[in-house]
Amino acid sequence: MTARRKRQRTPIADKPALHRAKGRADTVLTPTLRHKAGRPSSLPTVPIMPLTPVFLPTALSPSNCERLIAEVSAAPLRDAGLVKGTTAHQIRRADIAWLDDLPQTAWSMEQMITHVSRANRDDFGFDLTDFGESAQVARYGAEREGHFDWHSDIGAGAWAARRKLTVVVQLSDPGAYEGGALELRAGSAITEVPRARGLATIFPAFVLHRVTPVTAGTRWSLTLWAHGPNFR
Repeated sequence: MTARRKRQRTPIADKPALHRAKGRADTVLTPTLRHKAGRPSSLPTVPIMPLTPVFLPTALSPSNCERLIAEVSAAPLRDAGLVKGTTAHQIRRADIAWLDDLPQTAWSMEQMITHVSRANRDDFGFDLTDFGESAQVARYGAEREGHFDWHSDIGAGAWAARRKLTVVVQLSDPGAYEGGALELRAGSAITEVPRARGLATIFPAFVLHRVTPVTAGTRWSLTLWAHGPNFR
């Protein structure tokens, strides 16, 4: 997990779509029980934490993917680190840019906020409050076998502890690289994310995921996080 840069926090009033979607969380209904006295009672309902990722095939158009890559490529990239700026290339090998450092890329964040709020309303029902960290574009190149080993995005730190949803958008054309699969492991099974340019994959931030080594070409991706009160 990379050390994250705090972005300029936007008051929630400016993003009215980001709110808890009341009544959307799935529940397990327990059977009604009867006490010896004959009075019916039931156990409390137990919320099911949604684990299935949501795929948005056209979160960004191919032309906007190309635009974002060009805007980021024109700026200096830095070696991707982990918590508190440390590096461990056996865990992650990539070059990154923080979009809050590149004001010309603000359009991409505006588009993604709309997509994330809708996905949360329809599929997750999490209590989201804001996007408190800068979005990040990562370049995984075959020249250094770019990869990111298994990890989750919830960690130490004021913002990392409040991540609720992770969003990863594939910016590269799928024919531009080999290897570099984004894989999710919510339970015992591993899900490989489809390779489609502009596809956004949205999943709970605690779900384990990785990017396998890129063996040819270059894989570009956009990642952002939605925040809220800690999971309970």
